Amino acid sequence: MIKPLGIDHLVLRTEQPQRLIDFYCDHLACQIERTQAQGIGLIQLRAGAALIDIVEVDSQLGRLGGNTLNKQGHNLDHFCLQLQVPSMASLIRYLNQHNIQFQRPANRYGATGFSLSVYIKDPDGNVIELKPVKT
Repeated sequence: MIKPLGIDHLVLRTEQPQRLIDFYCDHLACQIERTQAQGIGLIQLRAGAALIDIVEVDSQLGRLGGNTLNKQGHNLDHFCLQLQVPSMASLIRYLNQHNIQFQRPANRYGATGFSLSVYIKDPDGNVIELKPVKT
């Protein structure tokens, strides 16, 4: 019998890996865990218990995904990050301070049940749901 525990990792293909690395590390407090940029073109960021893999589309690994992404479509609808922040209000203040646009908070269902979350976009247009977790 198997029991899902959570998201292990997700992979984002990009033409500008450093731009995504800066966004996730500087604004969402991820940290670079592992770099295999030379050769296969993979940078892995730690996001709590999960990893976000950044892959340059022109790298060995990136070319396996086919043509580059474009404005008409993505291979990902969105992903949700649970964030340890005191409240939705403090998250909104943080997003405003960093000039990160977001959609109005809404009560959405996820792995931890219903709670308020907001949607933002990273520099490549990937949609990220941010869900504050009470500490």
